Amino acid sequence: MSDIKADRREAGNGNWRSLLWLALFAWLLRSLVIAPFSIPSGSMLPGLYIGDYLIVAKWPYGYGRASFLFGFPPMQGKIFSRLPERGDVAVFQGPKGDDIIKRVIGLPGDTIATSDGVLILNGRAVPKAALGLLPVHLSPNSPCRTVPPKAPDVSGAECRYPAFRETLPNGRSYVVLDQVSNPLADDFGPVVVPQGTVFMMGDNRDDSADSRFSPAEGGMGFVPLDHLVGRALVTFWSTDGSAEWVKPWTWFSALRAQRIGELH
Repeated sequence: MSDIKADRREAGNGNWRSLLWLALFAWLLRSLVIAPFSIPSGSMLPGLYIGDYLIVAKWPYGYGRASFLFGFPPMQGKIFSRLPERGDVAVFQGPKGDDIIKRVIGLPGDTIATSDGVLILNGRAVPKAALGLLPVHLSPNSPCRTVPPKAPDVSGAECRYPAFRETLPNGRSYVVLDQVSNPLADDFGPVVVPQGTVFMMGDNRDDSADSRFSPAEGGMGFVPLDHLVGRALVTFWSTDGSAEWVKPWTWFSALRAQRIGELH
């Protein structure tokens, strides 16, 4: 009988050790290598939809407290710290401690301004080519959200937004939305990005609380380098918001399969 109890105790200890090793592996993977991130808002349209799930690489900008799962260990500064590149789509820790995703526009020492919606980087206007009206498919998690006074432009099952292609001096190119003439967002600065920080902007320029706005205004302000979490790599799942947890078959009917594999 004692042998049976000892065997059960040993088996129980083995199970606990296995769970601890599994938890440690999960912590290392999510803290040091990759982590999932879901898009909660339309501030990065048209490149990122609400309901997109991304893989975020943790190594490109080094490691700090914001990198680690649960903020453990609590450390100051970063190790292996590296600057992002202009145009990177990056996840960072916002002023309220939640993870935010925006595009890196300015590096330390850069001068940033906007004039009538045109981005000005270090005194030079960033090329902005009109693309016409860009359709975004309507779904339960992606209504036709517009910025007043612009009225929704709906055609069939699509919402159409005025779109433009920006090309940064380093050649990085991406599509932005510029819905209305909004002096608060379209005419900003100039400001110099302080050392140890970066300047972030959303691609949906009139519907993004980013570095153009201070935390007191609900924005991000300048983002400290040690708040950077990682760089967005690829979309691995995307749902249109119609799925229900209690109906597993809807997980697949809600899938936006065409978005899987999108690089960022």
